Amino acid sequence: MTVSLTIQSISAHYGKTPVLQDLSLSVAAGELVSLLGSSGCGKTTTLRLVAGFLQPTSGAIRLGDRDLTTLPAHARDIGLVFQNYALFPHLTVLENVAFGLKQRRIAAQERRQKAAAMLERVGLSGLGDRLPAALSGGQKQRVALARALVIEPPLLMFDEPLSNLDAKLRIDMRVEIRQLQRVNGTTSLYVTHDQEEAFSISDRVAIMNAGRIMQLDTPEVLYRKPANAFVARFVGFENLLPLRTIARDGALVTAEGAGGAKITLSQDDFGLIPDDFILGCRADGLSVQQEGNGLPAVLGTRTYLGRAYQYQCTTPAGDIVANGALSDPLAAGNVAVLVPVPEQCCILTPEL
Repeated sequence: MTVSLTIQSISAHYGKTPVLQDLSLSVAAGELVSLLGSSGCGKTTTLRLVAGFLQPTSGAIRLGDRDLTTLPAHARDIGLVFQNYALFPHLTVLENVAFGLKQRRIAAQERRQKAAAMLERVGLSGLGDRLPAALSGGQKQRVALARALVIEPPLLMFDEPLSNLDAKLRIDMRVEIRQLQRVNGTTSLYVTHDQEEAFSISDRVAIMNAGRIMQLDTPEVLYRKPANAFVARFVGFENLLPLRTIARDGALVTAEGAGGAKITLSQDDFGLIPDDFILGCRADGLSVQQEGNGLPAVLGTRTYLGRAYQYQCTTPAGDIVANGALSDPLAAGNVAVLVPVPEQCCILTPEL
């Protein structure tokens, strides 16, 4: 049966050091949610708390109607896929996959049948008699995935499962993990530091920092509409320009930044613009043009990207990275304007 995961106001400490601070998260039945962030942000601690390897200092963890908060790890019935595979070197591939079934006292013939069927599903039929040492990294990860899935857990959790694989194999494996998760409909929690991996595999992503969830949303919303400056930087908004509104004329807002730089934005294009805000822009979100409504800039180093030229720009509001058309290359030292492209920009509330 597919169930939801609820983490309610969890806090955790290592000694006297706080790691998680009043963190809450809900994963719907059958949903895959990724915890994304840099080392030390609290994502692995969250997973370890759900798995039962750590105990929270406060809060509750529920899986469907079951309260997991104080249950020992072995009683939680959770499937785990680790970064280092955690295969038993002395057991064959088939025995590794069947291990969880044996722990659950499934009859020998039935567990061999289930393990063999799961190996076939992950593309490893015919390798059941091999030892883990005879497998490639990708094959080992498939065995670890099969072992986690074969027990039909209500919750499947992944701890940086692809970080030991090469780039092409990571792409292949994340597609396979996503397909298997969807077919099984297993509620899943996925931990990674890789943004591309999280965005490609997840229904929703929680971006974490210093033990808190900074934003939880679909990959599309996170990429286009970050909720704050931290998330904007995290998802690749290179330019964050603090601005203050100095005039309004219907939908048009004229704002001023550092050094007296002025720009006019339309709320029809950018949404509601407050009196004080940050204009977040990717390099693609500021188009380098010779004229137009934008920030005045002096162009510096020009880099060829294949799809555009990228310029290091000096403006009254500070140094900015912006892209220009291949059809109109401009030389360093030229004066230009940086025109905002609404779909590549966002309006953010200033950080307190």
